[in-house]
Amino acid sequence: MLTTRQPFRRINVPTWLQRAAVVLALLWLGPTQADDAVPWSGLAPEQQRLLAPLRERWDSLPAQRQQRLITGAERWQRMTPDEQATARERLRRYREMSPEQRERLQQRRRQFEALPPDQQARLRERWQRFRALPPEQRQELRRRFQALPPEERRERLQRWRDRSGERPGRNPDR
Repeated sequence: MLTTRQPFRRINVPTWLQRAAVVLALLWLGPTQADDAVPWSGLAPEQQRLLAPLRERWDSLPAQRQQRLITGAERWQRMTPDEQATARERLRRYREMSPEQRERLQQRRRQFEALPPDQQARLRERWQRFRALPPEQRQELRRRFQALPPEERRERLQRWRDRSGERPGRNPDR
């Protein structure tokens, strides 16, 4: 004898019960590591040394910020002395920038990150080729570009964009 199945019926669960189930599931899963605050005493000695300027306010920092700082300290420890010197120089230059320059830099970074990975790779490769040029040749290329009238700079940049679908990092009006 064959039994016929009833069609699936939607069960009306009260909203408060749905919410309670979500809360219980979150409590059961527990906090993620990124959400866990790390007390100052929980840091390794080398991390404490690197993060010493933050010692007084460490425990009041949000857990997510603490995790980013710990990750940065770990990355710093893995750097060679030359990489650390380069990072210090970049930080010095960043601190010397005006708020407008910093905003432009952040905007360019966001635009770069919005590009597809293949375009990011092409830009990185082109940047590396430019950086491999002798400093005098790089300076000459910059000087020649900046000597162009602003309208010609815009036209050249537009032609370059049309060919490659990318955006160079310089502002043509500068």
